[in-house]
Amino acid sequence: MDLDTMDPSENAGKGPPLLEGEDEEGLNVVGLISIIVFYIAVLLVGIWAGWRQRKIVKNEGRTQDQEEVMLAGRNIGLFVGILTMGATWVGGGFINGSAEVAYSSGLVWVQAPFGFGLSLFISGTFFARKMRESRYVTMIDPFTQKYGKWGALQAFPSAICEIFWSAAILGALGSTLQVILKIDTVTSIIISAAIAVLYTLMGGLVSVAYTDVFQIIFIAFGLALSLPFAATSEFVSSKHLEEGADYRGALPSHLVGEWIDYAFLLLLGGIPWQCYFQRVLSSKTSTRAQMLSYGGGLIALVMAVPATLFGVVAKATDWERTAFGHAPSGDENKLVLPLCLQYLCPPWVTFFGLGAVSAAVMSSTDSSMLSASSMLARNVYKTIFRPKASEKEILIVLWCCIVINAFIATTMAIKYQSVYSLFVLCGDLVYVVVFPQLLLVLYFEASNTYGSVVSFFLSFVLRILCGDTLLDIKPVISFGTIYGENEGEEGPVPFRTIVMLISLVVHMGLSYGAHWLHIHGGIVQSSSRHLMGEESIGMDEYARENQKRPPTYNPAYDNKTFYE
Repeated sequence: MDLDTMDPSENAGKGPPLLEGEDEEGLNVVGLISIIVFYIAVLLVGIWAGWRQRKIVKNEGRTQDQEEVMLAGRNIGLFVGILTMGATWVGGGFINGSAEVAYSSGLVWVQAPFGFGLSLFISGTFFARKMRESRYVTMIDPFTQKYGKWGALQAFPSAICEIFWSAAILGALGSTLQVILKIDTVTSIIISAAIAVLYTLMGGLVSVAYTDVFQIIFIAFGLALSLPFAATSEFVSSKHLEEGADYRGALPSHLVGEWIDYAFLLLLGGIPWQCYFQRVLSSKTSTRAQMLSYGGGLIALVMAVPATLFGVVAKATDWERTAFGHAPSGDENKLVLPLCLQYLCPPWVTFFGLGAVSAAVMSSTDSSMLSASSMLARNVYKTIFRPKASEKEILIVLWCCIVINAFIATTMAIKYQSVYSLFVLCGDLVYVVVFPQLLLVLYFEASNTYGSVVSFFLSFVLRILCGDTLLDIKPVISFGTIYGENEGEEGPVPFRTIVMLISLVVHMGLSYGAHWLHIHGGIVQSSSRHLMGEESIGMDEYARENQKRPPTYNPAYDNKTFYE
């Protein structure tokens, strides 16, 4: 269709011209079929994986317990493990967000995919082996092991972030399908969430892992197939870039602090997520746990390239010549990748491309729902409310949590437009609050509830007081301002990283100080039992046992870790 030679009078009062594959009501039939085919395929794979796992467990005479459902019996193979790790990271926000930022801000600001990819290498090197060798079931286990009931409360910020993440990507999928396929937003969100919940209930992590394998292969195939067609479209020209549409972006001096802050947030804030540790802890050995991390990180880095290049292609597109009619701007920026699939690719390519977008969303949604529910069932319900609960009872609670969390995420995705902003703030809180807590509970033997409680709430309050532009929270405090070369140019210092470091220092200082005062001065006499519950061991007992235990003692291997 030659848009330049069309007579406007021919379409007067008829709206924009129909694209190939659209019906009279504007419904994209090809895209709709692709979504239906993909959803059916994912559901069948998930049901088959759950049925297969139950059959294996029955034939081997085993029973369904927490490890079977949450960690697939710690028997995830290397190939499946690497692909499910990669699929969990390469979600809807990953590929859509990479294209959006490359288009709106330039390549220099495309930090998230590469930062999160590299964070898997850091996690694999410093956290995967230690967690797997300790045979933990969730990321919160070392907290409950060391701090008792206070440690269980650490599950709440992590679980909330997982739920907000599910809501954010479900909302993004609903907006995408509504704009591109003309499908009702509510319908698409509910169906997507229902399918993810159904196969997750059928097989737990096994179903999630096998559907992840299917999804990551589909994502890779869809993006690799559609990118060349989009880049060679008649509407795309490098001359458009030369005429001022700079795809490289700029990093002015007053924004250097913000860039550094986000870099550390992505590298370190990408570590304390249950969806990551769920895969690490499901591996057969600690060495394999590291290999899953490195393999998943490599997949994330590789998949970041085509996703980012879609943003460059969109920047080089003369959108006024397309049926879309104008260059995406404002809220439309987040639709850059699906818009490229819709208007720059043939219908049959769009079929696979939109399937890839949906695959990316569902590969993150199911993981987040299972991760949040695992922490709430095991670390909150069992540790705080029902310490003597049976395995069957915990599994029932797990299934209930999955349904409830899915309902909450779906409702938020439908009702609230600022879910993504809330998720971004939660990501900040994971970095400034949860990361230092996880680092010290594993690597600082003297850490205790005195340091943990104070640093937890201090870092939370400081982060809120620093404000948030997305949620329109005005800053109450400031750690400084970076001024640019021109008048009026100013930006923040890396305040998130500063708050995180303050949390680390306070946690270590108070923990060590309380220990020293108790051992040498006898000032801190009370145990931490008033914070953690009757099952916790106080400082008095820790002091006695600390003199007995051999130098090679590692608290990570003791189910009754001292200095709780």
